[in-house]
Amino acid sequence: MNARVRPLESHAPSYYAATANRTLDCPPLQGEINADVCIIGGGFSGLNSAIELAQRGFSVVLLEAHRIGWGASGRNGGQLIRGIGHDLEQFRRQIGIEGVQTLKRMGLEAVELVRRRVEDNGIDCDLTWGYCDLANKPAHLQGFREDLDNLKALGYRHELRVLEAHEVHEVIGSDRYVGGLIDMGSGHLHPLNLALGEAALAQSLGVQLFEQTPATRIEYGARVTVHSERGAVRADTLIIACNAYLGDLQPELGGKVLPAGSYIIATEPLGEERARQLLPRNMAVCDQRVALDYFRLSADNRLLFGGACHYSGRDPKDIAAYMRPKMLEVFPHLSDARIDFQWGGMIGIGANRLPQIGRLSAHPNVYYAQAYSGHGVNATHLAGKLLAEAIAGQAQGRFDLFAGVAHPTFPGGRYLRSPLLALGMLWYRLKELV
Repeated sequence: MNARVRPLESHAPSYYAATANRTLDCPPLQGEINADVCIIGGGFSGLNSAIELAQRGFSVVLLEAHRIGWGASGRNGGQLIRGIGHDLEQFRRQIGIEGVQTLKRMGLEAVELVRRRVEDNGIDCDLTWGYCDLANKPAHLQGFREDLDNLKALGYRHELRVLEAHEVHEVIGSDRYVGGLIDMGSGHLHPLNLALGEAALAQSLGVQLFEQTPATRIEYGARVTVHSERGAVRADTLIIACNAYLGDLQPELGGKVLPAGSYIIATEPLGEERARQLLPRNMAVCDQRVALDYFRLSADNRLLFGGACHYSGRDPKDIAAYMRPKMLEVFPHLSDARIDFQWGGMIGIGANRLPQIGRLSAHPNVYYAQAYSGHGVNATHLAGKLLAEAIAGQAQGRFDLFAGVAHPTFPGGRYLRSPLLALGMLWYRLKELV
């Protein structure tokens, strides 16, 4: 894909918005309409739920407050990485050993869902295979070896290889790291173009998409009514897929997800030769720190460098000034590179770091998916499939496995939970120094 600078004014001022390869015709909702299923949220969760449901014969209406892919789905680092959740062994008491193994297998399935969605429908989103976890200290290498063994035991079919310190330069032109784990079954892509391609697919299947239509109120009952400023949708079933941008629309769900800021800068095009000096194999990479760095090359050879997850609720005044020193710690020879784009957005964090996929106990016809904790590109696609399976009465056990995990509510309400979590994350950062 050649970068075509064509800003979409209502999107974040990102590299992705500047290089979007299609536009959609999704007017605001006017008047009242009926559907089998109403979905609130036009990101990956909502879009893939809509696609899966439409393929099963349901009539679907999707409401997006801004533009399709406006939130984390269209702003993220574009890394497509295997797995879901963090430390799945913590859930053995709730779902058993086999339940944990099933979650691990679904974490591999999630990436394959994206692969098939892109390949089967010819979605142009720069999908590129190859990913490497980077070790910040020798102890991380032992964890990588255990990961490799566990993935092989699950039947992982893609190439895996642990890199020792002397091999790291195969993947990255930096002396900052002491090893790595190559995974050729993970990779990177242009997330906004993926979202726009999936939205076009949903429309072709009969899904009605409405942009600039924030849901203002939900009226619960045997049929659910979702109100907006100029209309309403009446449906048998509702899916809430707002994640970090839920706000006060559904307080029970809102208390279980913490919006946290993440930020990305994009350099000027570096040219093929210089770009390959940074990342010789064009892999997406991520380090192992709590405040992690993640970065990759774009299709036009820019470095996209992200990280600095903020739990404080306050964004940096100047994202480029904040992120550029972090980039130069990894690649000091980029001191002369111009920063062309800077942007940020909110990701949804759950207290136990497992995606929250379930339905409201008081309203069993209301389903939800949220709190992907920074691994949403694949997990959202899995969530869409699981929600559709549950609503259609298919493979209910897969959905029930997620729904069976208890998700704590963050303490302190909306104003205190961010500072409390920021203090907790500071503790983990201090432990990294030991």
